[in-house]
Amino acid sequence: MKNRAFLGFLLLFGSFLFADPAEGFWLSVDEKTGRTTAGWELYQENGKLFGRILSITGHPQDIKASVCRESYRGFPLPGKVNELPVVGSPWIFGLSPERTAGHWRGGSVIDPNDGKMYQCRITFHPADGKRFPRETLEMRGEIGLGIGRSQFWQRSTREGASSLRQ
Repeated sequence: MKNRAFLGFLLLFGSFLFADPAEGFWLSVDEKTGRTTAGWELYQENGKLFGRILSITGHPQDIKASVCRESYRGFPLPGKVNELPVVGSPWIFGLSPERTAGHWRGGSVIDPNDGKMYQCRITFHPADGKRFPRETLEMRGEIGLGIGRSQFWQRSTREGASSLRQ
């Protein structure tokens, strides 16, 4: 009986003890140019996955998301989205975990460059020495029916994700 209670405790609270492999610091890489575009932090809050930009390339760090709409369904911050800073705001939000660690779906991503919102799916790929020589995060934005595009992000540190500049 004690073993079952302990196992139940581990299953219930294990997610709080061990971070999901998708969490952490990442560098987004433009799939067309291969250039790093932003440093991100992915984190869990109330069982959902969120992602905020920590630094960007090609723009001042204090740029506002002025091309965005005033509001978006489910956006996690109060106020007008088009008045928020790009850096520090959660552009990925509301993803739910799948059965496999590192797999998330059902949330949204907003591209602060053009203001478009997409369905979001995130998949962590461990380094395998072949297709993924290092830990990689697949961030996929979709408009529906699986139509969309993927970016493959590279694992970073807090310092690396925070230090991108023009």
